[in-house]
Amino acid sequence: MSFSSKVKGEICRYVDMPKEEALAELSAIMKVSGTLAFSGRQLSFRVTTENPALARLVFTLLKDHFGIHSKLMVKRSNSLKKNNIYMVLITEEMGVKELLNETGILKEVNGLMSLDYAIDDSMVSTDEAARAYIRGSFLGGASISNPEKTYHLEFVTHSVEYAEDLCKLINKFGLNSKVIQRKSSYIVYIKEGEQIVDLLNIIGAHSSLLELENIRIMKEMRNNVNRLVNCETANLSKTVNAAVRQVESIKLIQREIGLSRLPQNLREVAELRLEYPDESLKELGEMLNPPVGKSGINHRLRKIEKIANELKHEENI
Repeated sequence: MSFSSKVKGEICRYVDMPKEEALAELSAIMKVSGTLAFSGRQLSFRVTTENPALARLVFTLLKDHFGIHSKLMVKRSNSLKKNNIYMVLITEEMGVKELLNETGILKEVNGLMSLDYAIDDSMVSTDEAARAYIRGSFLGGASISNPEKTYHLEFVTHSVEYAEDLCKLINKFGLNSKVIQRKSSYIVYIKEGEQIVDLLNIIGAHSSLLELENIRIMKEMRNNVNRLVNCETANLSKTVNAAVRQVESIKLIQREIGLSRLPQNLREVAELRLEYPDESLKELGEMLNPPVGKSGINHRLRKIEKIANELKHEENI
Protein backbone atom coordinates (compact mmCIF):
# COMPACT_ATOMS: atom_id res chain seq x y z
CA MET A 1 0.00 0.00 0.00
CA SER A 2 1.34 3.44 -0.94
CA PHE A 3 1.89 6.13 1.68
CA SER A 4 -0.88 8.23 0.06
CA SER A 5 -3.33 5.34 0.46
CA LYS A 6 -2.39 4.96 4.12
CA VAL A 7 -3.05 8.64 4.78
CA LYS A 8 -6.38 8.60 2.94
CA GLY A 9 -7.44 5.39 4.65
CA GLU A 10 -6.71 6.99 8.02
CA ILE A 11 -8.62 10.24 7.48
CA CYS A 12 -11.55 8.51 5.78
CA ARG A 13 -12.36 7.02 9.19
CA TYR A 14 -13.35 10.44 10.53
CA VAL A 15 -17.13 10.55 9.99
CA ASP A 16 -18.27 11.91 13.35
CA MET A 17 -18.14 15.68 12.76
CA PRO A 18 -20.44 18.74 12.92
CA LYS A 19 -22.42 19.60 9.81
CA GLU A 20 -20.28 22.71 9.18
CA GLU A 21 -17.17 20.53 8.81
CA ALA A 22 -19.03 17.85 6.85
CA LEU A 23 -20.24 20.53 4.41
CA ALA A 24 -16.69 21.89 3.93
CA GLU A 25 -15.17 18.44 3.45
CA LEU A 26 -17.89 17.29 1.06
CA SER A 27 -17.68 20.54 -0.93
CA ALA A 28 -13.94 20.02 -1.46
CA ILE A 29 -14.32 16.34 -2.44
CA MET A 30 -17.08 17.18 -4.91
CA LYS A 31 -15.15 20.06 -6.49
CA VAL A 32 -11.99 18.01 -6.94
CA SER A 33 -13.34 14.61 -8.00
CA GLY A 34 -16.97 15.26 -8.96
CA THR A 35 -18.71 15.38 -12.33
CA LEU A 36 -21.89 17.26 -13.24
CA ALA A 37 -24.13 15.62 -15.85
CA PHE A 38 -27.36 16.42 -17.70
CA SER A 39 -29.64 13.77 -19.11
CA GLY A 40 -32.43 15.54 -20.96
CA ARG A 41 -33.53 18.08 -18.38
CA GLN A 42 -32.45 15.93 -15.47
CA LEU A 43 -29.40 17.04 -13.50
CA SER A 44 -27.15 14.61 -11.66
CA PHE A 45 -23.80 14.65 -9.93
CA ARG A 46 -21.37 11.85 -9.24
CA VAL A 47 -18.16 11.46 -7.27
CA THR A 48 -15.80 8.94 -8.89
CA THR A 49 -12.89 7.32 -7.09
CA GLU A 50 -10.75 4.16 -6.96
CA ASN A 51 -10.73 4.39 -3.17
CA PRO A 52 -13.61 2.42 -1.58
CA ALA A 53 -13.06 4.16 1.77
CA LEU A 54 -13.62 7.55 0.13
CA ALA A 55 -16.79 6.34 -1.58
CA ARG A 56 -18.11 5.08 1.79
CA LEU A 57 -17.21 8.39 3.43
CA VAL A 58 -19.11 10.44 0.82
CA PHE A 59 -22.10 8.09 1.05
CA THR A 60 -22.10 8.39 4.88
CA LEU A 61 -21.73 12.19 4.97
CA LEU A 62 -24.58 12.62 2.50
CA LYS A 63 -26.85 10.34 4.50
CA ASP A 64 -25.98 11.55 8.01
CA HIS A 65 -25.81 15.31 7.44
CA PHE A 66 -27.96 15.99 4.37
CA GLY A 67 -30.54 13.21 4.47
CA ILE A 68 -29.54 12.09 0.98
CA HIS A 69 -29.56 8.36 0.25
CA SER A 70 -27.25 8.39 -2.75
CA LYS A 71 -26.65 5.49 -5.10
CA LEU A 72 -23.33 3.67 -4.71
CA MET A 73 -22.11 1.83 -7.82
CA VAL A 74 -19.03 -0.26 -8.59
CA LYS A 75 -17.57 -1.06 -11.99
CA ARG A 76 -14.40 -2.64 -13.30
CA SER A 77 -11.75 -0.24 -14.62
CA ASN A 78 -10.64 -0.52 -18.24
CA SER A 79 -7.08 0.43 -17.28
CA LEU A 80 -4.25 -2.06 -16.93
CA LYS A 81 -4.41 -1.75 -13.14
CA LYS A 82 -7.82 -3.45 -13.19
CA ASN A 83 -8.89 -1.58 -10.03
CA ASN A 84 -12.56 -1.15 -9.26
CA ILE A 85 -14.12 2.26 -9.87
CA TYR A 86 -16.57 3.48 -7.21
CA MET A 87 -19.25 6.05 -8.04
CA VAL A 88 -21.54 7.89 -5.66
CA LEU A 89 -24.49 9.18 -7.69
CA ILE A 90 -26.89 11.96 -6.61
CA THR A 91 -29.91 12.69 -8.80
CA GLU A 92 -32.53 15.45 -8.87
CA GLU A 93 -34.98 13.24 -7.02
CA MET A 94 -32.42 12.97 -4.20
CA GLY A 95 -32.01 16.76 -4.00
CA VAL A 96 -28.86 17.31 -6.05
CA LYS A 97 -29.69 20.97 -6.89
CA GLU A 98 -30.05 21.93 -3.25
CA LEU A 99 -26.83 20.07 -2.40
CA LEU A 100 -24.88 21.77 -5.21
CA ASN A 101 -26.08 25.18 -4.02
CA GLU A 102 -25.32 24.38 -0.39
CA THR A 103 -21.80 23.15 -1.17
CA GLY A 104 -21.06 26.23 -3.30
CA ILE A 105 -20.54 24.30 -6.52
CA LEU A 106 -23.42 25.89 -8.42
CA LYS A 107 -24.40 29.54 -8.45
CA GLU A 108 -27.82 30.66 -9.60
CA VAL A 109 -28.13 34.26 -10.76
CA ASN A 110 -31.38 35.48 -12.39
CA GLY A 111 -32.46 31.90 -12.98
CA LEU A 112 -29.19 30.98 -14.70
CA MET A 113 -26.92 28.36 -13.15
CA SER A 114 -23.12 28.43 -13.42
CA LEU A 115 -20.26 26.49 -11.92
CA ASP A 116 -18.24 28.25 -9.23
CA TYR A 117 -14.60 27.18 -9.25
CA ALA A 118 -13.55 29.41 -6.35
CA ILE A 119 -13.59 28.35 -2.69
CA ASP A 120 -16.58 29.99 -1.01
CA ASP A 121 -15.42 31.94 2.07
CA SER A 122 -18.47 30.75 3.98
CA MET A 123 -17.20 27.16 3.63
CA VAL A 124 -13.98 27.93 5.49
CA SER A 125 -15.08 30.60 7.96
CA THR A 126 -13.56 28.77 10.97
CA ASP A 127 -10.27 26.94 11.49
CA GLU A 128 -12.12 23.64 11.92
CA ALA A 129 -14.01 24.10 8.66
CA ALA A 130 -10.81 25.13 6.85
CA ARG A 131 -9.05 21.98 8.11
CA ALA A 132 -12.01 19.88 6.95
CA TYR A 133 -11.92 21.57 3.53
CA ILE A 134 -8.20 20.85 3.09
CA ARG A 135 -8.85 17.26 4.20
CA GLY A 136 -11.55 16.93 1.54
CA SER A 137 -9.25 18.37 -1.13
CA PHE A 138 -6.58 15.89 -0.11
CA LEU A 139 -9.01 12.96 -0.32
CA GLY A 140 -10.33 14.10 -3.67
CA GLY A 141 -7.12 14.80 -5.55
CA ALA A 142 -3.86 14.75 -3.60
CA SER A 143 -0.90 12.40 -3.30
CA ILE A 144 2.29 12.08 -1.25
CA SER A 145 5.49 10.53 -2.56
CA ASN A 146 7.10 7.69 -0.63
CA PRO A 147 8.94 9.64 2.11
CA GLU A 148 11.74 7.04 2.10
CA LYS A 149 12.69 8.42 -1.34
CA THR A 150 11.64 12.08 -1.43
CA TYR A 151 9.39 14.65 0.21
CA HIS A 152 6.65 15.80 -2.15
CA LEU A 153 2.93 16.40 -1.64
CA GLU A 154 0.63 17.73 -4.34
CA PHE A 155 -3.03 18.54 -4.93
CA VAL A 156 -4.10 18.12 -8.56
CA THR A 157 -6.87 20.47 -9.78
CA HIS A 158 -8.25 21.55 -13.16
CA SER A 159 -8.94 25.19 -12.32
CA VAL A 160 -6.31 27.85 -11.76
CA GLU A 161 -8.81 29.82 -9.66
CA TYR A 162 -9.44 26.84 -7.39
CA ALA A 163 -5.69 26.03 -7.15
CA GLU A 164 -4.83 29.59 -6.11
CA ASP A 165 -7.64 29.67 -3.52
CA LEU A 166 -6.55 26.30 -2.11
CA CYS A 167 -2.93 27.47 -1.97
CA LYS A 168 -3.96 30.58 0.01
CA LEU A 169 -6.12 28.49 2.35
CA ILE A 170 -3.25 26.07 3.08
CA ASN A 171 -0.81 28.94 3.61
CA LYS A 172 -3.10 30.51 6.22
CA PHE A 173 -1.82 27.74 8.50
CA GLY A 174 1.77 28.99 8.16
CA LEU A 175 2.78 26.72 5.29
CA ASN A 176 4.47 27.65 2.03
CA SER A 177 2.61 25.80 -0.72
CA LYS A 178 2.97 26.94 -4.34
CA VAL A 179 1.05 26.56 -7.61
CA ILE A 180 2.44 25.34 -10.93
CA GLN A 181 0.78 24.31 -14.19
CA ARG A 182 1.34 20.80 -15.54
CA LYS A 183 -0.24 20.31 -18.97
CA SER A 184 -3.96 21.01 -18.44
CA SER A 185 -3.80 20.66 -14.64
CA TYR A 186 -2.85 23.08 -11.87
CA ILE A 187 -0.79 21.65 -9.03
CA VAL A 188 -0.62 22.93 -5.47
CA TYR A 189 2.54 21.42 -4.00
CA ILE A 190 4.73 21.25 -0.89
CA LYS A 191 8.27 19.86 -1.06
CA GLU A 192 9.65 20.20 2.49
CA GLY A 193 9.37 17.26 4.89
CA GLU A 194 8.61 19.45 7.91
CA GLN A 195 5.81 21.27 6.06
CA ILE A 196 4.29 17.98 4.89
CA VAL A 197 4.25 16.87 8.54
CA ASP A 198 2.41 20.11 9.40
CA LEU A 199 -0.16 19.50 6.67
CA LEU A 200 -0.78 15.95 7.89
CA ASN A 201 -1.42 17.45 11.31
CA ILE A 202 -3.89 19.94 9.80
CA ILE A 203 -5.94 17.19 8.13
CA GLY A 204 -5.83 14.94 11.20
CA ALA A 205 -3.59 12.16 9.81
CA HIS A 206 -1.74 11.72 13.12
CA SER A 207 -0.64 8.09 12.69
CA SER A 208 0.76 8.84 9.24
CA LEU A 209 2.41 11.96 10.67
CA LEU A 210 4.26 9.84 13.27
CA GLU A 211 5.35 7.37 10.59
CA LEU A 212 6.68 10.21 8.44
CA GLU A 213 8.48 11.76 11.42
CA ASN A 214 10.17 8.42 12.17
CA ILE A 215 11.30 8.16 8.55
CA ARG A 216 12.60 11.75 8.64
CA ILE A 217 14.57 11.08 11.84
CA MET A 218 16.12 7.91 10.41
CA LYS A 219 17.02 9.65 7.14
CA GLU A 220 18.56 12.57 9.03
CA MET A 221 20.60 10.17 11.19
CA ARG A 222 21.84 8.31 8.11
CA ASN A 223 22.74 11.60 6.42
CA ASN A 224 24.61 12.80 9.51
CA VAL A 225 26.53 9.53 9.76
CA ASN A 226 27.39 9.72 6.04
CA ARG A 227 28.57 13.31 6.43
CA LEU A 228 30.75 12.37 9.41
CA VAL A 229 32.21 9.37 7.57
CA ASN A 230 32.89 11.48 4.48
CA CYS A 231 34.49 14.18 6.61
CA GLU A 232 36.65 11.64 8.47
CA THR A 233 37.63 10.00 5.18
CA ALA A 234 38.55 13.36 3.66
CA ASN A 235 40.59 14.33 6.72
CA LEU A 236 42.32 10.95 6.78
CA SER A 237 43.13 11.21 3.09
CA LYS A 238 44.47 14.72 3.61
CA THR A 239 46.63 13.54 6.55
CA VAL A 240 48.01 10.54 4.63
CA ASN A 241 48.83 12.67 1.56
CA ALA A 242 50.59 15.24 3.74
CA ALA A 243 52.62 12.51 5.51
CA VAL A 244 53.67 10.97 2.18
CA ARG A 245 54.73 14.38 0.87
CA GLN A 246 56.68 15.11 4.06
CA VAL A 247 58.54 11.76 3.92
CA GLU A 248 59.46 12.35 0.27
CA SER A 249 60.81 15.81 1.13
CA ILE A 250 62.87 14.45 4.05
CA LYS A 251 64.32 11.64 1.88
CA LEU A 252 65.24 14.19 -0.78
CA ILE A 253 67.12 16.29 1.78
CA GLN A 254 68.77 13.14 3.19
CA ARG A 255 69.93 12.13 -0.29
CA GLU A 256 71.12 15.55 -1.42
CA ILE A 257 72.75 17.12 1.64
CA GLY A 258 72.09 14.80 4.58
CA LEU A 259 69.84 15.44 7.55
CA SER A 260 72.83 16.51 9.65
CA ARG A 261 72.85 19.78 7.72
CA LEU A 262 69.42 20.68 9.11
CA PRO A 263 69.01 22.74 12.29
CA GLN A 264 68.55 20.49 15.34
CA ASN A 265 64.81 21.27 15.77
CA LEU A 266 64.12 20.38 12.12
CA ARG A 267 66.40 17.33 12.19
CA GLU A 268 64.56 15.89 15.22
CA VAL A 269 61.19 16.21 13.50
CA ALA A 270 62.54 14.84 10.21
CA GLU A 271 63.98 11.75 11.89
CA LEU A 272 60.72 11.14 13.80
CA ARG A 273 58.65 11.47 10.62
CA LEU A 274 60.87 8.95 8.83
CA GLU A 275 60.58 6.52 11.74
CA TYR A 276 56.85 7.04 12.26
CA PRO A 277 55.34 7.92 8.85
CA ASP A 278 51.75 7.09 9.94
CA GLU A 279 51.62 9.09 13.17
CA SER A 280 49.65 12.33 13.46
CA LEU A 281 51.28 15.70 14.04
CA LYS A 282 50.01 15.71 17.62
CA GLU A 283 51.54 12.28 18.29
CA LEU A 284 54.87 13.34 16.75
CA GLY A 285 54.94 16.41 18.97
CA GLU A 286 54.37 14.33 22.10
CA MET A 287 57.44 12.19 21.28
CA LEU A 288 59.79 15.18 21.51
CA ASN A 289 61.48 16.30 24.71
CA PRO A 290 60.18 18.79 25.61
CA PRO A 291 56.87 18.08 23.78
CA VAL A 292 55.85 20.39 20.95
CA GLY A 293 52.27 21.25 19.96
CA LYS A 294 50.60 20.29 16.70
CA SER A 295 51.06 23.74 15.18
CA GLY A 296 54.76 23.73 16.09
CA ILE A 297 55.32 20.38 14.38
CA ASN A 298 53.37 21.56 11.34
CA HIS A 299 55.52 24.72 11.17
CA ARG A 300 58.76 22.68 11.26
CA LEU A 301 57.56 20.25 8.60
CA ARG A 302 56.61 23.15 6.35
CA LYS A 303 60.16 24.50 6.69
CA ILE A 304 61.52 21.07 5.78
CA GLU A 305 59.27 20.94 2.66
CA LYS A 306 60.44 24.45 1.71
CA ILE A 307 64.09 23.33 1.91
CA ALA A 308 63.27 20.26 -0.24
CA ASN A 309 61.55 22.45 -2.84
CA GLU A 310 64.61 24.72 -2.98
CA LEU A 311 66.85 21.71 -3.55
CA LYS A 312 64.57 20.50 -6.34
CA HIS A 313 64.75 23.94 -7.94
CA GLU A 314 68.54 23.90 -7.81
CA GLU A 315 68.55 20.46 -9.45
CA ASN A 316 66.43 21.74 -12.34
CA ILE A 317 68.68 24.72 -12.96
